[in-house]
Amino acid sequence: MTTARMARDREMPQRRVAVDAGAVNVAARTTDHANRDQLVMEHVGLVKSLAQRLAQRLPAQVEMTDLVSVGVLGLIDAATRYKASTGVPFDAFARRRVQGAMLDALRDLDWAPRSLRKLRRDLDAAVARLRHELGREPNEDEIAAAMGYSETEYARALEQVRSLELGALRQLDAPTPDGTTLIELCIDPDEGPEARLERTELRAHLARALTGLPDRERQILALYYEEELTMAEIGEVIGVCESRVSQLRSLALSRLRTSLREALGQARVQ
Repeated sequence: MTTARMARDREMPQRRVAVDAGAVNVAARTTDHANRDQLVMEHVGLVKSLAQRLAQRLPAQVEMTDLVSVGVLGLIDAATRYKASTGVPFDAFARRRVQGAMLDALRDLDWAPRSLRKLRRDLDAAVARLRHELGREPNEDEIAAAMGYSETEYARALEQVRSLELGALRQLDAPTPDGTTLIELCIDPDEGPEARLERTELRAHLARALTGLPDRERQILALYYEEELTMAEIGEVIGVCESRVSQLRSLALSRLRTSLREALGQARVQ
């Protein structure tokens, strides 16, 4: 037997091992893709449901079909990242990412006119200034007077601000079946310890800000974001009309924004 032949014979087992390993990797990737595709197909209905609920809160110019398209991309990303070994149900894992994808797309549209964004800044500024002057949460009559609005103008302003509130508050502390909170689920696994610490601090500030809200406003936020009731359903629960629920929700979010700015040391809105 020649030296060249002997060398080829020695290399053949190594080549077979390499081929076998490559085949295993291909099979694993194929299985992963199949699992991902199955998860996506089984949860398309979740995307449509979330898009429908979100569309009810948005101006008419935002198409629900666009929300669904973006949501499906979020669903595919969730299915790609999902690891069943964590014990977290895929429905809970995907819901957060689908909603996040829709909200990110809406923010990128930046459809709101500058006048509407200025109105929100003016509301926040009035709430922050009065809180500082009074040493407590201002009531609505005080806020309207500070903004120079009549009762009707003030109510209209709150209703206009509503359209800007795209998921400004989320149920961060709600535990999933494995005990993990939603804020932990939405953290990028590649984030460092500093980013995680900042999120923990933000959650603590938000919890304190929520505690400081008037009872009715805190109840509305809980029913809206935790129980996922519509404005009309909340109105039935607390005994007011739908538009009043919308106004109180906008005011509650304004209070939270100003509280968080103060807690985080950010400049007060001018």
